[in-house]
Amino acid sequence: MKTLILAGGSGTRLFPLSREQYPKQFITLFDDESLFQKTVKRSLLFSTPGEICIVTNADHRFLIRDQLAEIGCDCTVLAEPAGRNTLPAIYYGAKTLADDGGSDVMAVLSSDHLIDAGTAYVEAFRKAERLARDHLVVFGVRPTSPHTGYGYIRPGAVLDEGYAVDAFVEKPDLPTAERYCADGYLWNSGLFCFAADLFLAECERHAPAVCRAFERPLEEAYASVPKVSIDYGLMEKTEKAAVVPFDAAWSDLGNFDALHAALPKNGDGDAVRGEHIGIDSGGNLIIADRLVATVGVRNLAIVETKDAILVASRSEAQRVGEVAKALKERGDARAEFHTTVHRPWGSYTTLEDGGPYKIKRVTVPPKRRLSLQMHHHRSEHWVVVTGCAEVTVGEESYLLRNGESTFVPAGTVHRLANPGMLPLELIEVQIGEYTGEDDIVRFEDDYQRT
Repeated sequence: MKTLILAGGSGTRLFPLSREQYPKQFITLFDDESLFQKTVKRSLLFSTPGEICIVTNADHRFLIRDQLAEIGCDCTVLAEPAGRNTLPAIYYGAKTLADDGGSDVMAVLSSDHLIDAGTAYVEAFRKAERLARDHLVVFGVRPTSPHTGYGYIRPGAVLDEGYAVDAFVEKPDLPTAERYCADGYLWNSGLFCFAADLFLAECERHAPAVCRAFERPLEEAYASVPKVSIDYGLMEKTEKAAVVPFDAAWSDLGNFDALHAALPKNGDGDAVRGEHIGIDSGGNLIIADRLVATVGVRNLAIVETKDAILVASRSEAQRVGEVAKALKERGDARAEFHTTVHRPWGSYTTLEDGGPYKIKRVTVPPKRRLSLQMHHHRSEHWVVVTGCAEVTVGEESYLLRNGESTFVPAGTVHRLANPGMLPLELIEVQIGEYTGEDDIVRFEDDYQRT
């Protein structure tokens, strides 16, 4: 079986933990691994690394490469030129996997779900694999509560390994969700299994605009392909939809209430990551880098990062996305970025932003380098903390070791590289009337950025 992993999307529902440029699938939440890394490891139950294909966006492709390297798994990574929802992404990946030869049965996984990959998980996928030659299989999670945040599936006629899909239904209100649970409906997990040739044929029949778009080169395809989900564009139209009940523990971690449910709790029902003292408190989710003390509060989500603090009722956790939306509307960079920002060449952390100056900690992994660049409005002073830096300033190139420094005047072409075998870390002090990230003119770049 081959595996297609969807790893695009932006992070809004777990703000401030997740950001547009660092969504929840890449956050280390459980067992020192990200949800994306856990998804890749689950894929290895059925697929070799060469049979795994990951579809993401251009901004995340290098982050994905780094996280794959951390778990020692080299997979195919496809970068979409633009986000067009799930059907074009799956079509792009399915065509790539089909062209590779071998088995054309493929699993389609979301990279931001938390799933127990035990016996029930394996059994469900083996059942789906046997159905996949003749059906487009979706996995239906048995409800644990009348949840109003999920779409539902009504099972129909009994098949050898599951059921025909009688209907897909939208997210219900609470009384309707209670009725669905009583009537045996299943949650729509967004996980699929099908033969690539069957999927492509059903797209030709029910989503011809998607197929026609991908007859063009990739950039042109994404400029013309409709923005449509696989549910609306295909699964609700095909007569070949089947559902396999999914009994493994599953959560899409769609809000902080779901995260509280997934994390271990103390005797007061608090789920804590960090240091916490609770006085007459309970049922809280607390994630912070510093001590959090609670007195007389219950069922709150208290989440702290370097640049933001969220305090919300867990019952209102689904509204956290409104905070990210408000920041986005006013042009606040915190909707997109953490204080630590990942780049193809490494990362930087903003330690202080004082208007006419900014202080960063810059980390460059071995054998990587920044672009050859210039800034109009700021100068930079670099002090090496650990490792060895190869520095180009104007016409000069030289090495700096820990404790050594250099100065880059505004308007000077320069470059920073790590020629060594250990990570390079330095402190960068920017001074100028403007220190924004868009004040970069690139002359050469290993990562083909503009």
